[in-house]
Amino acid sequence: MVTEEPEAKKQINEECIINRLPGDLIERIFFRLPVSTLLTCRGVCKQWQNFIRDPQFAASHLQLAPSYALLFFPQGLVSSVLYPSDAILIDEAWSPSTYAVPVIGPDDFLFGSCNGLLGSYTKTSTIKIANLATGECLHLEKPSKNVKGDHYCFYSFGFHPVTKEYKITHFLGDCVDGRPHNKDRFNIIQVYTLGDEKWKDIRTPEPLSLISVRNSGVVNVDGKMYWLTEDMLVSWQHAVISFDLREESFATIQLPAEREDQDRYGPRKFWIREMHGKICIVTAQPSRYDPRALLGELQIWTLENTVEQQRWSKKYNIKNPPNYIPGPHSVHRDRIMTQLYNSVCSYELFSENFEIDLSKKLKLFDSKPRWMYNMQSYIVVKSLVSLDLYKKAGIVRRPKQQVGWELKKWKAWEGKRREAEDIRCRVHKHEHALFGNAEKMGKMYQSLQDKPHDVAERLRAELNQVLQDMPDSPSQPKSPRRLNWVEQKQDYEKLMARSAKLKERAQVMKQAHDNILSIIASFKSDKGKSTAGASSSSIARLDEKKEEENI
Repeated sequence: MVTEEPEAKKQINEECIINRLPGDLIERIFFRLPVSTLLTCRGVCKQWQNFIRDPQFAASHLQLAPSYALLFFPQGLVSSVLYPSDAILIDEAWSPSTYAVPVIGPDDFLFGSCNGLLGSYTKTSTIKIANLATGECLHLEKPSKNVKGDHYCFYSFGFHPVTKEYKITHFLGDCVDGRPHNKDRFNIIQVYTLGDEKWKDIRTPEPLSLISVRNSGVVNVDGKMYWLTEDMLVSWQHAVISFDLREESFATIQLPAEREDQDRYGPRKFWIREMHGKICIVTAQPSRYDPRALLGELQIWTLENTVEQQRWSKKYNIKNPPNYIPGPHSVHRDRIMTQLYNSVCSYELFSENFEIDLSKKLKLFDSKPRWMYNMQSYIVVKSLVSLDLYKKAGIVRRPKQQVGWELKKWKAWEGKRREAEDIRCRVHKHEHALFGNAEKMGKMYQSLQDKPHDVAERLRAELNQVLQDMPDSPSQPKSPRRLNWVEQKQDYEKLMARSAKLKERAQVMKQAHDNILSIIASFKSDKGKSTAGASSSSIARLDEKKEEENI
C-alpha cells in the first residue's frame, strides 16, 4: 500500500514546474548536473529522490561525468616533519582544487580508483572503499592480519564491465606464520568481490616477482588487472601478466620482440601505466650516477587489444624526458603529468617523436616540500555509485579506534591549522574596524570639499593619503572546509601578508590622525576660530589609535 505524501509536500510537488515536463526531458536535464547539485536535488521531493537514487540513472550519469586528475601524495616525513596524506584534483581546465578530499584521511594510502570509488589502505586492520563525491565509506577487514612487510602497492581495485562487480586484489608475499619467507616472490593473489562474505586465495601458475609489482605498478583496464614480472629469456627481460577479474585466470603477454635502440646508459626501467583506456609500457634508461634521473629517450608503447590479436605499437618517443612519470594514469587530456624539482607540471603530447621543451611546461602548483618521487596520479570521476548494497557483508567492519585527525600524532598539525584560523579571525575583525574608520574619514573629506582655506587643503592632503591605500571592502572570512596542503600553505602566506599590510595601514592612519590634530591645534592657536574646536572634536572621536594598539 502506497502511503500518501503530506498535503504540504504534495502541494510543492504539484507546483514544481519541472515535474510537468516529459520524463525523458527531465532525465536529460539531470544527466548534465554535477553530483553535488544532484545530492541537493534529492531533498526537493520524493519523485526526484527516487529518480536520482535509481542505480540505472547513476550508471547512465557516470558515462557523461567529466574526468579529473587526482594527484595523491602519501603520508611521509619531510625534514623531520610528518606530513599527512593529501590529494589535489585537477579539472578539465587544468585548475587545481582548493579544498582537501574529505574521504582521504591523513593516514590513508590510495591503491586504486574506478567509477568514482577510491580504494585506500590503512595501517589499521581494515581497508577503505569510499565514494569521492558523496563521502560514503565502506571499511573491510584485511585479507591477512599482521603480515610483515605488507604495503599499499600490493593492493589493487578494479571493476568488470560485464558482471558489474567490483574486486579488490592483494598480492600475498610468501610467508610463514605471518613472517615473510621470500620477500621478493609471491604465488597467491587474494581476491575480494564487494558484497561477498570473505576473501579467497587464487594460486598463480608460478612464483612471480613482488619487487616488479612494487617498482612498476598495477593497472586495471576493461575488467583485467595487469602488472609486470621478470622474464630473463626475452630481450627486455620483462613480461606482462594479466588477471581476468571475471574468470579469475592468468595470462602472459610478451613485450615487443624487436628493440629499436641500444642500452647505452645501462639497464632500463619499466613501468606499466594506463592511457586513454589502453595498457601502456613506459620505459627509459636511468643515469649511472643517479638512478632516479632518466637519460636518453622515454618510450611509451600501447597494447592494441583486438579479437584477432594483441599488438604493441610505439605511441611516443620523448627526448629530454622528465625524471619522474607518476602512475597508474600518467596522461590527462592529451598532456603528460610529471613532477619537476619542486613543482607539478604537465606537457602537451605533440606527436610520436618530440623533445620536451621546459619553457612550454604548464605549472600546476608548487609541490615543495613533498618528496619528488612519491606522487601518484589517477583519472577519476564524481559519481552517484552507492555502497549500500555491500554494507551487510560479513567482513564489513566499523573502525573501533580513533582514526584520522583525532590521533595524537596530528595534534601539532591541527594546532597549526587552528592558529591560522585564529589569526584570520583577528585580521578580519581589525580590517572591519579599520574600514569603518576609513569611511568616517571619507565623510570628513567630503565635508571639506567646499572649504577653500589653507587648513582644509592640508587636511584634505592628509585624508587622501589614508583613503587611497584602503581596500574597497574587508576580505571575507574563509569557508570552514579543510584546505588541501598546497592551498593551506599559500593561504597562510597570504594571511601573513594581509596581517603585515593591515599594520602598515593602521600606522598610516595613526600618523594621519596625529597630523590632523596637529594642524587643527596650530590653526586654533593662530586664528582662534571656534569652528576649529568643532572640527577637532569630530576628529577626536575617531578611534584609529585604539585599533592600532589592538593590532
